[in-house]
Formats: sequence, C-alpha cells, structure tokens
Amino acid sequence: MVRFGGEPRSAGRAADGTGPVRSRERFLQGEPVEQGVRTSILDSWQRCRTLGLSPDQSDLPFLEDFDPDGRIVRAAVPVLDRLQARFSGSEINISVADAHGTVLLRRFGQASLARKLPAIQRVPGFVFAERVAGTNGIGLALAERQLIRVYGAEHFAERSQASACVALPVRDPLSGRIEGVLCFGYPRGAENPALRAVIRKAAQAMERRLLGQSSGRERALLRAYLTTGAEAAGGLHRGIAVDELAPELSSRDQAALMEKAAELISRAQRAAVDVPLPDGRRITLVSRPMTSASGVEGIAVEAVLPYSSPTEPLVIPRQVGEVAGFPAELAVVSAGPPAARLSATLPSGHLPDATPGRFTAGAKGVTGPKGVTAAGAAGPDGVDGATGDRPVPPSSARRLVLVGEPFVGAYALAARRRLELLSEASGRIGATLDVRRTAEELAETAVPRLADFVTVDLSEAVLRGEEAIDPLDDLRRTVVHGIRDALPFTPAGKRTDFGPATSQLRCLAGGQAVLEPDLKAAAGWLAQDPEHAERLPADVHSLIVVPLVARGVVLGVASFYRAQDPAPFGDDDRSLAQELATRAALSIDNARRYTHERTMVLALQRRLLPHGLPDQDAVEVAHRYLPAESDVSGDWYDVIPLSGTRVGLIVGDVVGHGMLSAATMGRLRTAARSFAELDLPPDEVLTHLDNLVGRLDREDPDGEGVGIIGATCLYAIYDPTSQRCVLARAGHPPPALVRPDGKVSYPDLPAGPPLGLGGLPFDAVEIDLPEGSQLVLYTDGLIEDRHRDVDVVLDELRGTLAHAERTPEETCQAILDTVAPAHPCDDIALLVARTHALDPGRIATWELPADPAFVGEVRASALGRLADWGLDEAAFAAELILSELVTNAIRHGAGPIRVRLLHDRTLICEVSDSSNTAPHLRRAASTDEGGRGLFLVAQLSQAWGTRYLPQGKVIWAECGLDAA
Repeated sequence: MVRFGGEPRSAGRAADGTGPVRSRERFLQGEPVEQGVRTSILDSWQRCRTLGLSPDQSDLPFLEDFDPDGRIVRAAVPVLDRLQARFSGSEINISVADAHGTVLLRRFGQASLARKLPAIQRVPGFVFAERVAGTNGIGLALAERQLIRVYGAEHFAERSQASACVALPVRDPLSGRIEGVLCFGYPRGAENPALRAVIRKAAQAMERRLLGQSSGRERALLRAYLTTGAEAAGGLHRGIAVDELAPELSSRDQAALMEKAAELISRAQRAAVDVPLPDGRRITLVSRPMTSASGVEGIAVEAVLPYSSPTEPLVIPRQVGEVAGFPAELAVVSAGPPAARLSATLPSGHLPDATPGRFTAGAKGVTGPKGVTAAGAAGPDGVDGATGDRPVPPSSARRLVLVGEPFVGAYALAARRRLELLSEASGRIGATLDVRRTAEELAETAVPRLADFVTVDLSEAVLRGEEAIDPLDDLRRTVVHGIRDALPFTPAGKRTDFGPATSQLRCLAGGQAVLEPDLKAAAGWLAQDPEHAERLPADVHSLIVVPLVARGVVLGVASFYRAQDPAPFGDDDRSLAQELATRAALSIDNARRYTHERTMVLALQRRLLPHGLPDQDAVEVAHRYLPAESDVSGDWYDVIPLSGTRVGLIVGDVVGHGMLSAATMGRLRTAARSFAELDLPPDEVLTHLDNLVGRLDREDPDGEGVGIIGATCLYAIYDPTSQRCVLARAGHPPPALVRPDGKVSYPDLPAGPPLGLGGLPFDAVEIDLPEGSQLVLYTDGLIEDRHRDVDVVLDELRGTLAHAERTPEETCQAILDTVAPAHPCDDIALLVARTHALDPGRIATWELPADPAFVGEVRASALGRLADWGLDEAAFAAELILSELVTNAIRHGAGPIRVRLLHDRTLICEVSDSSNTAPHLRRAASTDEGGRGLFLVAQLSQAWGTRYLPQGKVIWAECGLDAA
C-alpha cells in the first residue's frame, strides 16, 4: 500500500563525500539512484539529462535588455536593502530574479564578495532557469513553484558544488502569478535553518509591495477617468453605482450587470453590450480604454441610460474620493485572490449629491488600446466617440460602473468561474457509487472549462473494489475524455506503464500535483507513450498531473491537458485541478468501498440462492436473479420437490438492502424450505414464516422490536397428477399465468399481509393449470420503478408473455429484455415454470374398507400393476411397504382407505385414511412383539413421511427403481 506522509528521502551532505555526492556520481554514470537524494532533486537531474545539459557547462545566457525598473524590482529594492543590512558582514549573497529566471538584483553581506565571486554570481542579467542552468535554487523554485533548498552536490553544475542556497517564488497577491524568485546563496558550510523563516518574511514583504503597486495603479485609473470627465463636461461630472441605475433593480440584476462589466474589462477592448433584464428593459454597458497621467492603461465601463435629460448632472460613485490629490482616506478594503476592491471615503461636505458606487481593482501590466475619451461625448452623426461603432441617443447619459486593468478583470472572472466549477463538481462528481462513472464525472466536469483533455488511470485493485496495493505497478487507463473524439492517448481499458521521466511517475512517487506549463521543455514525458508520441506535441502544450488520494491511499492519477487555449496552465489551475481530484478521489474511494461491500453482499446473496435445480418432472423451470445497481436486496427463489410428485415454487423479498437483508434472506429461505418439506400447505407455510420474521425482529438487539425486518413471499404447490395448483401470498405481487393458448392472466389471489406483522391470516387459492401452462413468479423489482406506472408495466409483461411456444429460458430472457428496468433500483428474482402432467397410465388407485381381509387383494393388484410397468425388481420392497402401511391404516386409522401407486422417477406408495393421527417411528425392543413396521418401511424406502389433508392424512414412501 502506498501512503503519503512517510519519511522523505535523505538529503545527505556533500562535505563528507556521501549522500548527494555519491548519488550524483552514480546518476551521471547512468546508474539507478534510489536513495540518498531528495525526490525534487532527482527529478530535476532527470530533466537536466533529458534536456541534454552538461554538468561541466560554465557559461549561462546573459540578457542585456532586462527591465531594471519592473514591478518586481520596485517591490524588491527596499526589502533587499533591509536584508543587506541584516546580513552585513556575512558571506550571504541575495538575488532577485524574474519569472523567467533572469537575475535582476544582487546584494551582498560583504562588499568584498562583489569582487571575489565569478560574474554569474555577482552581475545581474544572467539566466538561471533550470532548462539552461541545470539544478539550482532559482531554476528549481520556478520549476517546483515552492520553497527550495539546494545543497552542494545537489547542484547539477560542477561550478556550484561548493555553494548552497534557499529560494522562494514571489507571487502577485491579486493574480497569484509568480512575479519572480528571491534567493539566498551562501557557502556550503554556512547552513542555517533560520534562513527559511527569513526568506519567507522577505517574500511576503515583497508581495505586499506588489499589492500596493496595484492599488496605486487603480487610483491612477480612477483619477484619469474623473479628470477626463471633468474636462468633457466643463466641470466635475458624476457616475452612478449599479444598484442605483434603477431603484427597482433586484440584486440578481445588479450582479448580472457587474459580471458583464467585469467581463468587458477582461477583454481589454472597445465594446458596447446590451444587457437584457427579466422585465424586458435593457441597459447598455460601454467599455473604453483609458490611460492615466503616469502611463497606467486600463478599461472604464459605463452604463448608457436612455431617456435621461442631457443636462442632468452625472453622479460620482460613493466612496471614490476627490479628484484633486486623492485624500489619504483611500484604502484597500480587501486584497488578495481572487480579486481586490478599492474604496475611498468622501470627506464630509464634499459633493453632497454623491450617490453610491463601486469599482474593482485591476492587476498588473497588460495594456489595452491607448487614448482617453470623455464620458458621455458623442461624435458627429450620433456615432459614439468611445466605441466608434454604435450610435448613442442624444437623450442618453453615461454613468460609471467599473474601472480596472484587464488582467485583474480576467482574473476575477477566472476566479468566479473556478468557484462555479467547484460548486458544480460538488453536485456532479460522486452522484453514483460506481468507480468508473465517478472517474468519468471528474473528466466531464473538467472538460472544457479547465482542460481540453483528461485521462484518469486507476489501480486495477480499486476497479475491483479492493484496497490499492501498489498503484505504480497495476495502473489501468480508466477514462479518456476530451473536446473531440479522436484522442491521441492510450485508450481506456489498457494498462499504463509510466516511464521514469514522466510527470505521472513523479506525481505518484512524490504524492504532489505536478505542473508542466510547457511540455516541450519536459520532453521526457513522451517516453511513456511512444505509440502516440508523434501526435501528442501537436495536440497538447501544457499538463497538470494530480494524484488521486483518499484516506492516505493512492488510488490512481488524473492528467489534465491543455491544447486549444494558448495560455499554459498556472498555479491557480493546478490548485483547481487538485481540488477537483481530491473531491473525485473521495467519491472514488466511497464507490470502491461500496463496490467491495456490494461484492461481498452479492457473493453472500448468490451463495444463499439455489445453485442448481432439483431433479423432478412436474415442471420445467428457468430462473434469473438480477441485483440492483445500487444496493443488493434480499430477493430469493426456490424449487422444492414434495411428496407425491408435487413441486413447490417460492419467491420472496426481504425489506432493505445490504448484508443484513442478504443474511435474513438466507435464514428465511432455509426456514421456508424446511416448512415446505413438512408437506404443509402454502397458507400454513406463510403463517410459520410470519411468526419467524416477528421473532427475528424481537431478537434483533438493534431493532428494539420496531419491525426492522420485513419480507414478502409467494408460495405455490403444483400437483402434476391433478394438474392443480395451490397458491398463497404475503404482500407479494401476484403471479402471471400463461395458458397453453397464449392467454395471459393474473389470478385473483388474496394479497395477505407482509411477513412480520403477525396475527393476520393468509388465504390459499386453488387453480387449474392445464399441461403446458406457464406460471411466472417474480419480485417487485421487476414491475415497480419510480419512472414507470405499475399498470403499464403489467401490460408490458402481459404482452411479453403472450407467446406460449417459448421455453421457460426464452421467457425469462424476454422478460428481462423488455420489461425489466434498464437500471434496476431493486433486486429482481424471476421464476418461470412450465407445467407437465403425470401420465394417467402411471397412476394406480384402489379404495378399500377398513377390513384386514382386503390387504392381500390390494397387494396382489399392486404386484400386477408393477409387472405391467416393468418394475418387477422393485416388487418385493413395494409389497412389504404396502402391506405395512395398509395394515397400520386399518388398525390405527379410520376408513375409507385409499391406496395409490405413482410411477415417476421413483416408485411412490401412498396410503391415506380419514384420521389425523400420525404414526411415529420407534425402535422395538427384542422382547416386543410389534413396533417394527415403520422401521422396515424406513429401511426399504429412500424417504417416507406424512402429509395432512383437510380430512385425514397420507402416509407415503418412495422406493428406488433399481431396488431389488
């Protein structure tokens, strides 16, 4: 079993020649490295090898045209100055690189280091991205996107073996994107664990300064909007908040307008969009680019309100502040992903007619078209000077809704859509308790809103409902889903073997999501699928691989690919994919555990059902058992041979699902068979079962006698000698009767109460069943379905059964094909019996008075009939059995006495009389003169017993036809 949270691989030490030193030497020689080096370092080495880098390479790319005054530099300079002062006198060198690995700033604890160190360690402009510099702090921090420590021989390049470093990505708090990397370098022997805390605090300070830059840009955009409005209107003009466009706007309408405005900002272009409201009104939103005096470019969104007076003064949004100077009250209300809102407090007495409004903050530098257009101005012929493509009614006025930078608008939309996707995933993933379907739901949720293609590989043990043992060795492609059908991936159903350089193997080994923004820079990942290697690069360019983990156990791996969207996956996408995979993994594990339990219950259920049909000639039987898709219930059926060539047919259904129902079913089936073999009539069998179910309820320690256990049952006894059938039911659906001419009916059989209620009687009904008739018994899962009407289903069943020429097997299959629900929510037990009649020539009957003188006459007649049947070898045993049974009936019973011989698979001897007194087998002592008759009968017959009639009883015995 693979679990997370185990001991990490040892990082080792380079100073004593062990750990990474020896592992690095073995790695460079092509030998396998399993211990002594951390997973992240080993993965980086493998990527360096795939990229063809040499550890002896000393030159790095140098960029002369890097931006020395970019956002990350402005945020970092004061922080680096403080760090330089803190580490004054130490051998630490501090660097800041951009998101591409180019070093922009350098600081040194000792001034002499700037002269001692080689140029690549002291001069800004060198590129330390992993793809060109190999394993190093800056490059690995960008690749792993987290805090990284690289020590001595863990560096790939020989030039860095004497150094150590700790590096941490710096992110924009608004967009979440990596803006750069902060790195501390120091000699290998100067390791200090406290550096991790220091670098985290320093990175946080830089991120706060990045946020402050974004706030300042937003303030500049708002100042530019208000300034241009004042110039166009001849004075300070005012905008309006969304919630005051019309007093009667509902919160839903306001939210729709705000969302559309944010979308216009994210597009960074001139546009005019009509937003329809539910009541039929329409509000036009116009977006236009604008530039502040300091060069910040953004988008302003205004509402065009028709039928307003052109002289009506516009209104400034509440809490946006003064134009001149922007007072200090302007402050950040909330900051951080997914968006930030800025507000300002309007000084008391300033612009008393101000009305409320709001705007969202922008993000970092994406520029839209330049130019400033006055709000509300229209060009010649009524053409809007802002949009250039839509006439504006002269009676309309424009009022500010939102202002911001394009990237923040896009990020706010993306964040909202991520939340919507997670909300949808909560209700969609795990809707079923099927492992494969849950994996499909994960893929269907992610495509196309997160990824263009998704593959899911699960352990074969998980697919069987078992605990995953080693998912690295038994993964099977479970789902392949994408934006088109022709998918360039290993098809579902095949085993997947991931190579050592693949992202999937790194993900499974490390237990963390792996992000590959550019697959061309991760060439090793294609090694896992040579068959599709030529097609994949043209189809996909970015990848996220997430382990499917539940309760600390690895179930498999999900891979998200991007193809159509030119933007690569980012950290937010990785977080979203990980959240989706986490939810899916829990649902998959629930489905696996359910599958495991269902498999056990189904195995128990099938074990408790009949494994074969008994040998008998009364009926030709076919049966089916179809478990429910969700939970296995307690349905059962049975075929029970009875005395006198009769046969008992029974179906039943235990209330509830799961292990308890299956176990209860086994107890009831065993009890029903025992009661039936006592030759009790159907109504008495149901009475005994009713008492048993009530007793089980009372004995249940958890049920407290409240009727947790319940069941329904239908029992029929068919007699081929008379071609009659006796039936009784306890709350069970009635059987279907198919006559030899194809006519189908449902016998009018009293329903009776379900088993377990106690105290209520059961009534039996006797019907004629001509030879060739079919009796169809079933449980309610066949006809009861929440999507179908029972009467309609019974009509469908009637139509399906109207084919008397079908065999029972064909009838069973036809019923399941046409009547059974496609996705049964309850078990279905089906029993179809075609009746046969015993040839009258195989039946011999005599009636005689209660006079011993007639015993010899009956015996002689019986011997003659046996000779006619060719059963001379069984004559001796039959003669003794008949003599004993007839003598007992004359001596202990009451007349009239009836003798019957039945020639079936065995020779059956029956003697009936009108007395209800039954004989008892006993062993006679050596001094007893009698009491040996029934003992002889038991010795000479295969079976014997007593069957009670409404008036009297029948004593019967069966003799094998090969008896001498």
